Amino acid sequence: MSSFTKAPSEEAAIEGVKDDVHGKPAPQSDTDEVTVGEIQENTYAYDDSRKLGITGAVFLILNKMIGTGIFSTPSSVFAATGSVGVSLMLWVIGGFLTFCGLSVWLEFGLAIPRSGGEKNYLEYIYRHPRYLATCVLASQMILLGFSSGNSLAFGRYILYAAGNELKDSYRARGIGVACITFAVLLHAAFPKWGIRLFNTLGVFKVVVLLFIVFSGFAALAGHRLVEDPRNFDNAFAIEAGEGYGGGGAYAYSNALLNIVYSYKGWENANYVLSELKDPRRTLTIAAPLAVGGVTILYVLANVAYFAAIPKSDIATSEVIVAGLFFRNVFGDSAGARSLPVFVALSNLGNVLAVSFAHARLNQELGKEGLLPLSRLWGSNKPFNSPAAALFLHWLVTVIVLLAPPPGPAYNFIVNLYTYPGAWINSFVAAGLIYLHYQKSEAWNPAWRTWLPVIVIFLLCHAFLAIVPFIPPADGDFWAEGYPYYVFPVVGVGVLILGGIYWVLWTKFWPAVRGHKIVAERIIDEEGVEVVRYRKVKTHVS
Repeated sequence: MSSFTKAPSEEAAIEGVKDDVHGKPAPQSDTDEVTVGEIQENTYAYDDSRKLGITGAVFLILNKMIGTGIFSTPSSVFAATGSVGVSLMLWVIGGFLTFCGLSVWLEFGLAIPRSGGEKNYLEYIYRHPRYLATCVLASQMILLGFSSGNSLAFGRYILYAAGNELKDSYRARGIGVACITFAVLLHAAFPKWGIRLFNTLGVFKVVVLLFIVFSGFAALAGHRLVEDPRNFDNAFAIEAGEGYGGGGAYAYSNALLNIVYSYKGWENANYVLSELKDPRRTLTIAAPLAVGGVTILYVLANVAYFAAIPKSDIATSEVIVAGLFFRNVFGDSAGARSLPVFVALSNLGNVLAVSFAHARLNQELGKEGLLPLSRLWGSNKPFNSPAAALFLHWLVTVIVLLAPPPGPAYNFIVNLYTYPGAWINSFVAAGLIYLHYQKSEAWNPAWRTWLPVIVIFLLCHAFLAIVPFIPPADGDFWAEGYPYYVFPVVGVGVLILGGIYWVLWTKFWPAVRGHKIVAERIIDEEGVEVVRYRKVKTHVS
């Protein structure tokens, strides 16, 4: 229920939005629309000092990619595979798959340089029924696009640094609420300082990982407080016994699933392209630089862990594998005092990056007139920042933080955050294959992804979407406290809920009210975006 109009100066930038895959103009509005209400508009103009350059875009991606994963996931990956060599290979494969996805998102991002990420890409590909794909994505991003996991982790590690046990508690959740509140208020009221802070924390994260990497080199040279674990002798041997997954396809698939999720965040800059300086150039440089740097740091950090921690300890360390590393290299006192603070600050950086990007996506959905109170969620008032969209992100995050009881129910909801994305990514990749197959002159992006790369990315995410439906090999259907199939069924159900909302939004509510809200976007000669909302009759005789 929106249209997009371009000024002549923006023709190259928005060409991919207007023309469909057959080279025909996209429909601008229904021919039977008659304005019945007052026209209202929001204007979006950002000073260049507010926009992100290459450095800011790099750290926007880094901060989302580097959360708690690299400090905890290596334990579960090794426990699943039982092999040092296989574990390291899977981390390399995870980096390669991430680059495949990045290439797909670069092609779309350079062709459609607007904030919103896959919202724009799905709208371009799946035009009929109109906005169905957008509603499906909105259901995932609004209901599951929260920062609860890293906010809670921030609270847990703050308590751990103060001498408390590293476990879920309502005290940790309370600190998590303070964390997300701080991030949202900073981005809303002082947007420049929000950008500066997540840039600073991005630098800090890289320094911490570099410190672990070089400490690992020192451990390989014999500078550690424990005996040489000799983990690299016969590195591809598979350990067996209690605590190990025993290898095999099912264990490897779960390990790869955890690794892919540890790399998640590579698409973060695509959500805010309208707020990048020279978005095409910035994205082309910043995204590969960030993903390449994270891949190298992740692989070398794993090498460091294996250089200083015996296999049996890694397999059972769970979330404190980095803590064991610090203890074995520097002693109990250094590891106990430094690790919780490092990880907590890493979580804060992640919360800042996620809230910054997801609020822009919420705002784009508001600009489309897709949400109830769209003018509110799409506005930039009162600080020329998406304060209302940030509040929406805050609200969902706080509900998820406080409502579920501790234990399996809470872990279920937090882990659900990532699963529907596998379906969304699969549809985006399949759509790009379709665009290449059509060979339309309307689709002529500055970056073109090699077809095998798209296919690999599609197969990877289709695999990640389907695997959770497969019964566990050990027959333990209630391993997480609930039947294994509940997780993927609920994840798919969230996407289906978006389809139900589409029916209500496009069919039921307009029929009941006799009118609908239409949002029209206009880019003027100076590149300022204006979104006009108006009520129109749904039927005219």
